[in-house]
Amino acid sequence: MQGLLKLSRAIDWLNAQVGKYAIWLILAATVISAVNALVRKVFNTSSNAFLEVQWYLFAWSFLIAAGFTLLHREHVRIDVVNSRLSKRKQVWIDIIGFAFFLTPLCLAVLYLSVPVVVQMYQSGEVSGNSGGLIRWPVWAALPVGFVLLLLQGWSELIKRIAFLRGEGPDPMGRLTDKTAEAELIEALRVQAEADAAKAAASPKPQL
Repeated sequence: MQGLLKLSRAIDWLNAQVGKYAIWLILAATVISAVNALVRKVFNTSSNAFLEVQWYLFAWSFLIAAGFTLLHREHVRIDVVNSRLSKRKQVWIDIIGFAFFLTPLCLAVLYLSVPVVVQMYQSGEVSGNSGGLIRWPVWAALPVGFVLLLLQGWSELIKRIAFLRGEGPDPMGRLTDKTAEAELIEALRVQAEADAAKAAASPKPQL
C-alpha cells in the first residue's frame, strides 16, 4: 500500500504543478483578446487566428486543470444526502464513483479522442474559417486533460482505500496547501485580529 501511496503523492504533485501553470494560459488569452481588440479598433483589421487561439488557450486551461480541480475537491458536489452519512460511507461513495463512473468515462473519452487527434495531425486539418489555425493542437487538449483527470481519480481512489485500511489520513480533510488568495485572506484576518486586540488593550483617554 505504501508504494501506491507514493504513486498517489507523485500524481498529486504532477497535477498541482499543472494547475499552477494553467492559469497563465488564461492570462495569455486575455492579453491576446485585448491586443486583438486594440488592433481592430486602431488599424481596422483583424484575423480569425486571434479569435481561435483564444479558444485554444481556454480549452487547454479548462481541460488540463480538471485534475488539479479534483485534487482540491473544487468540483460541484451535491451533498444533500452524502453530508448526512458517516465518514466511512462518504469514502465508500467516492470509491464507487471513482472506480465505476470516473474511470470508465475517462477511458471512453481517451478511446474516442486519441484516433481523432492522430487523424487530424496526419492530415493537417485546418479550421474552415478564413485565416484559421490547424485543429489538432486544440483537440490534443482533450486526451491530455482526461489523462490527468484519470490519474487524479486513481490517486483519490488510492487515498480513500488507504484511509479505510487505516494506512492513510482522512482524504476528505482540509488540504494543507493554500492558494495565494486563501493565504492573503488568512493574512488579512490575522492582521485584523491583531489590530482589534491592540485597540482593546490600549488605555482609553480619561474624560
